[in-house]
Amino acid sequence: MMDLLLTYDVDTTDPGGARRLRRVAKLCEGYGLRVQKSVFEIVADEADFLRLLARIDEIIDTERDSVRIYRLPHHGLAAVQTCGTARLESHRDDLIV
Repeated sequence: MMDLLLTYDVDTTDPGGARRLRRVAKLCEGYGLRVQKSVFEIVADEADFLRLLARIDEIIDTERDSVRIYRLPHHGLAAVQTCGTARLESHRDDLIV
């Protein structure tokens, strides 16, 4: 399993962008925890990671949108420090959808 930090910036200056934004967000919700509006913390195996990349590539406009995925050190999500209203979440417990 790998710890990932996924961020995205979808150009929403047209109706197609708004649709892409919703689709990317919904996709990411199926893989990890939303910790900010366009930021997800994800724990995935290699197969899930590759499926996620393929699905993102199908959704976004590669000329206008940006997705960044950072591979963190093993169990890197357990070492997150927060300030303000941010809360620590458990990434390896069962998720209830």
